[in-house]
Amino acid sequence: MVTREPARYTGRFAPSPTGPLHFGSLVAAVASYLQARSRGGKWLLRIEDIDPPREQPGASEAIIAALALCGFEWDGPVLYQSQSHDAHHRALRQLVADGHAYRCDCSRANLADLPRGPLGPIYPGTCRAGCDADEAAVRVRTCDDPLAFEDAVQGRYCQRLESESGDFVICRRDGLIAYHLAVVVDDALQGITEVVRGMDLLDSTPRQIWLQRLLGYPTPGYAHIPLVLGRDGTKLSKSLGAGAADIAHPARAVVAALKALNQSPPAELERASLAETWAWATAHWQCQALVGVTSIAAPEVPDSP
Repeated sequence: MVTREPARYTGRFAPSPTGPLHFGSLVAAVASYLQARSRGGKWLLRIEDIDPPREQPGASEAIIAALALCGFEWDGPVLYQSQSHDAHHRALRQLVADGHAYRCDCSRANLADLPRGPLGPIYPGTCRAGCDADEAAVRVRTCDDPLAFEDAVQGRYCQRLESESGDFVICRRDGLIAYHLAVVVDDALQGITEVVRGMDLLDSTPRQIWLQRLLGYPTPGYAHIPLVLGRDGTKLSKSLGAGAADIAHPARAVVAALKALNQSPPAELERASLAETWAWATAHWQCQALVGVTSIAAPEVPDSP
């Protein structure tokens, strides 16, 4: 009997180039990095550049430079989601050929009055029988069986996709591959064994697990960390105009992220070098310290514009 060695831990940080690295993104990067390094695993950096209309010129380079300044060391070259274009479309064709996906020409106006779930309007399957439009999106078929997983931070989470979400778009009307399909394909290609990211993506995870099952991909572990909130109580987000994280003193920025992650760094770490800071953080990282934490406060000092 042949026994297969367990896959080496492989994590990733996958920012979209729609703005600078804000403090919330830095916190997510620190959490995913330490989860990998504390396990002797690999950590990949992937730029999710598949939505050109939303990208900001120079954002990719600025994010990479900020991470390097803060002492992050990724394994291998920086990966770009756009480089996986062919793999994304192969997966799309497979889902259509297997009867798991179909063309849909419903517009936003058609969906405006539908009941809403955690991710928007609950699509009722209007085009499941097909459509003849020249331009159409592609949706994946869902079912209403409970889809549950155990999150390392948030605990058990369950959705019934058909009634809570409906069939969802995996290729937009303009031909761009949707996030859910792209991220599933890339995580499989890159051998990701655990995804550590913000809790704002918790509701999206059942959709991604559903695609993994349809495509025959392994399902990684998940750890959704609490959201970083600004002084107004809203999530720090590029889409809401969050400014770049203050990394003028990189070691202090990492310590601020550790505090936000409930890691209780000692006072002397405030005066430590970047190398000493990362050494302490890796040796003392406890993801379990985030269990039961509902939100993370941004530093009192505002992010720089």
